[in-house]
Amino acid sequence: MALSRRKFFALAGASAAGTVMMSPLQALYARKANGQSVFGDGYGPLIPDPNGLLDLPRGFQYRAFSRTGDVMSNNSLVPGGHDGMGAFAGPRGTTILVRNHELSPTSATKVSDLNAPVYDPLCKGGTTTLVIGNDRKLIRHYPSIQGTYRNCAGGVTPWGSWITSEENTSTPEENPGLVSKRHGYNFEVPANATGAITPIPLKAMGRFNHEAVAIDPRTGIVYETEDTGDSLFYRFIPNKSDRLQEGGVLQALKLKDFPTGVLTRNRPTSVIPVGQPLAAEWVTIDEPDPVSDAAPTGTRFQGRAKGAATFSRGEGIWFGNNELYFTCTDGGPARLGQVWRYVPGATAEDGGTLTLFVESTQQAELQAPDNIVVSPFGDLFICEDGSGDNFVVGVNANGELYHFARNALNDSEVAGACFSPDGQTMFLNVQTPGITYAIWGPWSRA
Repeated sequence: MALSRRKFFALAGASAAGTVMMSPLQALYARKANGQSVFGDGYGPLIPDPNGLLDLPRGFQYRAFSRTGDVMSNNSLVPGGHDGMGAFAGPRGTTILVRNHELSPTSATKVSDLNAPVYDPLCKGGTTTLVIGNDRKLIRHYPSIQGTYRNCAGGVTPWGSWITSEENTSTPEENPGLVSKRHGYNFEVPANATGAITPIPLKAMGRFNHEAVAIDPRTGIVYETEDTGDSLFYRFIPNKSDRLQEGGVLQALKLKDFPTGVLTRNRPTSVIPVGQPLAAEWVTIDEPDPVSDAAPTGTRFQGRAKGAATFSRGEGIWFGNNELYFTCTDGGPARLGQVWRYVPGATAEDGGTLTLFVESTQQAELQAPDNIVVSPFGDLFICEDGSGDNFVVGVNANGELYHFARNALNDSEVAGACFSPDGQTMFLNVQTPGITYAIWGPWSRA
């Protein structure tokens, strides 16, 4: 992703003068609704990688770097659990990547900088920062936040920082000896940090099983997903948009047609039809930093008590063209995943609309959608985290799904897809063993 979400999505949403274009997911839904095939050629068939790492279409190539166990610039080792990631413009044509590490206190590796502050000494997660030259070669890499718990995803901000999110809500009281601090928070990491920063939890944004965030640059409102089977879809209205530490209001989405709440996962019975816009409103979470994440104090239980809609394992989220797309990794009757579209209202008081856009019905179509990103040229890319083969699945402007990349090494998830500021390089992670890739080729060919 580019340094500025505003600039990045302006590129993604560009269309010919006087022409109204459907987004890739809008076109995908339209094709499915008309019974048309949703499988396209994309960039052509994937070519088996002779190195057995990453299968790509003909004409594309990759460079692998910053693998688990490599020596970093501070002489610590690259930790494992490579996950969500954001890309920013650096000095002299470089690209800065801030990369999450989804590590728990019992993990075999850790984010480590002995000379820097640590949030919880018992925890091993955090972020590392990579500086990549314009030749797509690694210049340096180093820890940028440490002592956090299972940093899964997060999101970039319009002001040049990465929000890293903890996917665990352990407390010393509930997990004695495992953690020494309360967890379940977001933390902000400046992209230009040259070493590990002092970790400050953004408590007003909620303490829950965080997954990803996306920011509407017009309003500064932060949208957040939660990775549990009974999760909510949240928004955080900051007191000051570029000063998240100064607090704000946490809210959860409620559907007006279901005033007492609804299970959007469509299991065992389909309740939410694909393609039907539903009017939304937002209910306030009275205590965003609850003593316990369990009932009745957890944020999702507070929201459900007010009629908030329940989602099945919210995952990646992306903002663009004045709307948001987010995934639910096991939503739908087949438990293969859903993609939702939320269009914010003109003001914070206007609740906006929510639409179920994609509900996968077969593994070959889409399986366990996780991280999601839009390319500078408009195609959407979804990272899979399922069983067996895991692909980066593209969705083109015609609403066709296609396989762009396959983890040929093992059955680990692919994650962290994002694009360099110039739009010419996709960066991608394979979580286990942690590997980061730079991928380039004839993007315009599609």
